[in-house]
Amino acid sequence: MLLRFLVLILYLVVSVSSVTAAEGNAIKPSNKDKCPVCGMFVSKYHDFLARIILEDNTSLFFDGPKDMFKFCQNRQHYLPSKAGKKIKEILVTDYYQLKAADGKKAWYVIGSDILGPMGRELIPFGAEKDALEFMKDHNGKRSVRFSEVTPALLREIEQNP
Repeated sequence: MLLRFLVLILYLVVSVSSVTAAEGNAIKPSNKDKCPVCGMFVSKYHDFLARIILEDNTSLFFDGPKDMFKFCQNRQHYLPSKAGKKIKEILVTDYYQLKAADGKKAWYVIGSDILGPMGRELIPFGAEKDALEFMKDHNGKRSVRFSEVTPALLREIEQNP
């Protein structure tokens, strides 16, 4: 009986740990961390921070999701020495919750009246309902998923005032 109880407790601990893994890897850059795309120091942009963790545990910080996507789509250009490393985790800052969300599962609102550190930005949310609410409140044009963000979409975001 005690063994079953201990197994149940272990199962619950492991389950909760895996659910909150993205939250455990907070987006906390140092004052020296720079965005590999634009070169900006990122620590002062906590509302828009994004983080990529590579398979060798290298952490890369970005001043916003737009630059994070640019990096993902052209790693050879921005960081040739790490271009062959697999991406282990992508974290973005949920705009309403102000905490880390899984970047590959997030919803991104484009075309809103909210600007990021580099101008027009993809505004991330961990929950679709939050993205839809934000769209209504901030004139968002549409919500997209990670796989829908293409180089053409990034150019569109930057070119539309």
